[in-house]
Amino acid sequence: MQVVVLAGGVGASRFLAGLVSLIRPEQITAVVNVGDDFEQLGLQISPDLDTVLYTLGGLVHPDQGWGRADESSNALSAAAALGGPDWFFLGDKDIGLHLVRTNRLGAGERLSSITADFARRLGIGIRLLPSTDDPVTTMLETLGGTFDFQTYFVRRRHTDEVDAVRYEGAAEALPAEGVLDALATADLAIIAPSNPFLSIGPILAVPGIADALAERRGPTAAVTPIIGGRAVKGPADRLLRRFYGEASPVTVAEHYRDLITHMLIDSADQDELARLKAHGIRAQAVDTLMSDSAARARVARAVLELAER
Repeated sequence: MQVVVLAGGVGASRFLAGLVSLIRPEQITAVVNVGDDFEQLGLQISPDLDTVLYTLGGLVHPDQGWGRADESSNALSAAAALGGPDWFFLGDKDIGLHLVRTNRLGAGERLSSITADFARRLGIGIRLLPSTDDPVTTMLETLGGTFDFQTYFVRRRHTDEVDAVRYEGAAEALPAEGVLDALATADLAIIAPSNPFLSIGPILAVPGIADALAERRGPTAAVTPIIGGRAVKGPADRLLRRFYGEASPVTVAEHYRDLITHMLIDSADQDELARLKAHGIRAQAVDTLMSDSAARARVARAVLELAER
């Protein structure tokens, strides 16, 4: 079996860790969001790719779910003392990765090639692909102004009411090599439990990716990022209420209309199964909170079993 996963940050990384515990890593391709990518202090930073790298490489901070464990911040503190920005945390070990990426991008190497090399060096067996090698920036239009993702999410703590989300550069981007083939040939495609607008949206905005997902003959399953009307992390629930009037597995399914055939939802939302069935979605309810390795494996196993129905 070959599985392709569309992935954002923390939730997707934990889901991938669960999946790797069940099937061979070489059976998995992860297509990861780059709409969060940005430059800080001259460094090219790819937060979602790095979270997947650190999680699957056994380096991630266990409580945060992002960044590296046993991290220090001497470089950032020194930069701040000299007037540099410190609103986005950059740990010393993390900076080492960004330095290498920035140097190699500056020399003309593609992000996908660099990412594959990092994955190999960290002993990660899955195929790890950015959605595109071209620049894509998630932009949010709010009452307070228009902000790139990191300004909205980190610097302004995602408190602004969002009027629109757009993906700057996506229309001109091309899928990274291997992305469309992975979607076309995988036995199962999975949309990880990531923010539909801010993590999965930038992937689907790259021309060809949404079409490839819609044209698949095999099952495509989504894992809900909403439990009992709330997001586990971040503003997905607020965005769903803003654009669909309700934060629920059903509105997540509506957002992915014509793209998914199956959906895993949380036991807290079991009453939504009938509504999903009415939408033509085969759904199952389990405990989807991935609090530890056993829970991550449980969620991944539930998706694999659901897709066989």
